Amino acid sequence: MLPAERHRRIVAEIARLKFVTTDDLTSLLSVSQETVRRDLALLEGRGELARVHGGATAAQAPVGEEASFSERRDAFLSEKRAIGRMAASLIEPHQTVVIDVGTTALEVARALPADHVGVIATPSLLVAAEVSSRPRVEVLVSGGRLRGGDLACSNAQAVEFFSDLRADAVFLGSGGIALYGLTDFHLDEVATKRAMLANASHRYVLADSSKFGRTASHRVCGLNGFDTLITDEPCPEGLQAALGKAGGSFIVA
Repeated sequence: MLPAERHRRIVAEIARLKFVTTDDLTSLLSVSQETVRRDLALLEGRGELARVHGGATAAQAPVGEEASFSERRDAFLSEKRAIGRMAASLIEPHQTVVIDVGTTALEVARALPADHVGVIATPSLLVAAEVSSRPRVEVLVSGGRLRGGDLACSNAQAVEFFSDLRADAVFLGSGGIALYGLTDFHLDEVATKRAMLANASHRYVLADSSKFGRTASHRVCGLNGFDTLITDEPCPEGLQAALGKAGGSFIVA
């Protein structure tokens, strides 16, 4: 059986049963478990399924459009503030740090001490305005096309800015975090996030527990694309195992 036919049958079987084991697929396709595992890894990378312990299940459907900034601002506010305080505690004096867009990222900026000294780079005008009140912080703003609500900058100018910036740490917002990886709602901002990740010594993702298992429209990276997830509750067992296998860790605020 050609690989393309195997892949088609795997996807069809998962659509029919919702969950299949590696053993089931080995028997169905008359191939080795190693071949099945390679096929599942490939299909997961395409977003056609999600691997779980012992087999695979249907990929999480995209959650649709992002809620407005005003709706998101007050949702899970205590959790976001806890995540923000935890993230801010990891920022050392004199570091160059990137803080992304989003309501949780804004809480990181708000949690920075008034006497913090260092460089904060951001594509968010809200984050920039917040940290500008710290007299010993140098604020760098990427520029680019502005999106309302979050006041987020993106396009080639923003990508070039972060491609040329070497940061000690980046704190990235998230639309969803699932076995498929880190996802976001805004296509123009995915390239900006990838540039941030590529040029930071340590890569943190900020996600309250409502983001677990959610998949937004656009994939930023796999679970191996960042180092540490900062959240408010322990990850579900499957996500926790997948994150560990990818070499990542998580911190509960």
